[in-house]
Amino acid sequence: MPPSRPPGPKVIATNRNARRDFDILETVEAGIVLRGSEVKSLRDGMVQFADANVWIDGGEAWAMGIHIQPWGPGGGGAAGSWSHEAERRRKLLLHHHEIEHLAMRAGAERLALIITQLHWKEGRVKVEVAVARGRRKEDRREVLAKRDADLDMRRAMARSLSGKDGGGGAGRTGS
Repeated sequence: MPPSRPPGPKVIATNRNARRDFDILETVEAGIVLRGSEVKSLRDGMVQFADANVWIDGGEAWAMGIHIQPWGPGGGGAAGSWSHEAERRRKLLLHHHEIEHLAMRAGAERLALIITQLHWKEGRVKVEVAVARGRRKEDRREVLAKRDADLDMRRAMARSLSGKDGGGGAGRTGS
């Protein structure tokens, strides 16, 4: 019997900068048109998309800024007819009403369409597209300060529940 796979999608790569630099308002899962060598590179995890975004042009959605390293012997990507360009635009597979909705939100509210994650779902590569509002530098600092405060609070709660709070037990003089 073959080993069972864990349920849910297997994440290929995540855009960690997206959660720091943007407020994510909504996410949509989309398919992506890839070549065979791109799929092989993704299986090896050879992808970067820190500045990836989505453009809507002529009723079609396009992913820009996804760098998939050419696949080849030793991961070097030997030139050949089967190889691909590392930074080409790739078509996203969405329903027409989803594209219209994303275009309307991005245009009317001046929001960005960014790519937050690539993952496998039932043997196919899927892209998580997020409608996001950019954060200013001050906003990012506030979010980091709040996150640190929450983390400190959780640590203090865990210490007090485990009895290792270090706060004046029996036999301490308090000096």
